[in-house]
Amino acid sequence: MPTVEELYRNYGILADATEQVGQHKDAYQVILDGVKGGTKEKRLAAQFIPKFFKHFPELADSAINAQLDLCEDEDVSIRRQAIKELPQFATGENLPRVADILTQLLQTDDSAEFNLVNNALLSIFKMDAKGTLGGLFSQILQGEDIVRERAIKFLSTKLKTLPDEVLTKEVEELILTESKKVLEDVTGEEFVLFMKILSGLKSLQTVSGRQQLVELVAEQADLEQTFNPSDPDCVDRLLQCTRQAVPLFSKNVHSTRFVTYFCEQVLPNLSSLTTPVEGLDIQLEVLKLLAEMSSFCGDMEKLETNLRKLFDKLLEYMPLPPEEAENGENAGNEEPKLQFSYVECLLYSFHQLGRKLPDFLTAKLNAEKLKDFKIRLQYFARGLQVYIRQLRLALQGKTGEALKTDENKIKVVALKITNNINVLIKDLFHIPPSYKSTVTLSWKPVQKVEIGQKRATEDTSSGSPPKKSPAGPKRDARQIYNPPSGKYSSNLGNFNYEQRGAFRGSRGGRGWGARGNRSRGRLY
Repeated sequence: MPTVEELYRNYGILADATEQVGQHKDAYQVILDGVKGGTKEKRLAAQFIPKFFKHFPELADSAINAQLDLCEDEDVSIRRQAIKELPQFATGENLPRVADILTQLLQTDDSAEFNLVNNALLSIFKMDAKGTLGGLFSQILQGEDIVRERAIKFLSTKLKTLPDEVLTKEVEELILTESKKVLEDVTGEEFVLFMKILSGLKSLQTVSGRQQLVELVAEQADLEQTFNPSDPDCVDRLLQCTRQAVPLFSKNVHSTRFVTYFCEQVLPNLSSLTTPVEGLDIQLEVLKLLAEMSSFCGDMEKLETNLRKLFDKLLEYMPLPPEEAENGENAGNEEPKLQFSYVECLLYSFHQLGRKLPDFLTAKLNAEKLKDFKIRLQYFARGLQVYIRQLRLALQGKTGEALKTDENKIKVVALKITNNINVLIKDLFHIPPSYKSTVTLSWKPVQKVEIGQKRATEDTSSGSPPKKSPAGPKRDARQIYNPPSGKYSSNLGNFNYEQRGAFRGSRGGRGWGARGNRSRGRLY
């Protein structure tokens, strides 16, 4: 076991040998043996071993193993020094092994050590991206759960920081290929992270690239299987996948498969959906996703059948006016509740798909059915006018900070919802029904306007999805509002607005069928 003096002496021999350093194998072996010494000897070994590593290829395995011993030392300062020097071992065929080792070291709970590992991985990524990815994906596929989790998060946060000369087309193709292997068995949270990784790749920004991502999501959503509304995992999978797919849709990347599945499998089971997250209005969440996708639906094979299912579901939320007694008052105790959030989503979706079959209401429905629908529309419109007037009155003159209170925020959203429904109902009252008006869904970002001004409409059927406002909340963090319900003649102050939390997505370690047990190899 060499002393500090012996280590310095052998270091001097190697440093002075210049071109002939490779001839002093014995001196380098003494330095390797330094890992068996005390704290001072180990610190020196951690610095000296990598410095001369490249000159002794026949001792490569011994040198790497010696450095790894230091990476696992009980002294945190020795571990940090050893980790910091690991990129110097990443040469040639050793690089994937070093990447594999660094990936395993991501499991450390020491923040300084963790940052060193991240920096070391980024360093070797710039040397050889493909080799580094080999080490990372090896651990993602076969490593311990904590290593897998942190390796995926490393890719999701660090890839976007790498320059174009590192993330070449070939490197991105490797990321896609390896990601597909991982996606065969992932949890919901892992799936979201991988979609973040893949959607950020430049090679997948094209129409064909986006289409490829949509196909990946559709496969993950299991759209070929019968939907089970009573299985929270099944419901969660569909929600998670659809959320990832929505930003990918455009006039060239169609949502047809998803919209068809929602119409055929989900809408008929809407009332029996099992919520995967406590406090989530699962029915409203599903209807919002359908509304967002409906703008980008292409040619649908069973358009009339699915449009009828959508129409029938819309009727459920558009009540007939209550029967009047002989004295002119309501025969019942109270008037039907008007669920504006649901109707906005369903009416918008019907309006979007109705454009593809404009004679649906006039030619596909019998006269009695159409008359019934017009009565429901008229009754709903009457309730809308009352709400809109009361909401405008409540918000009149309020600007700036006054509009930022929770109560007024809810009223602003309610006004958007009721205005949207009003525009769409007016379209359907045309003879024949029209599908020309465009509205911005109430939860989508719009240009800021002062109360009292005419609100500009945004064409949600344009060629690309509406751009997200950089200052706005992230999609998964948005608030879901339940607008006024009850008798439409109710006083505004008594409206029962219920604010619901946004869908959270991840459910810890529970997967979509859960990842199977993987074999655990020896560390390193």
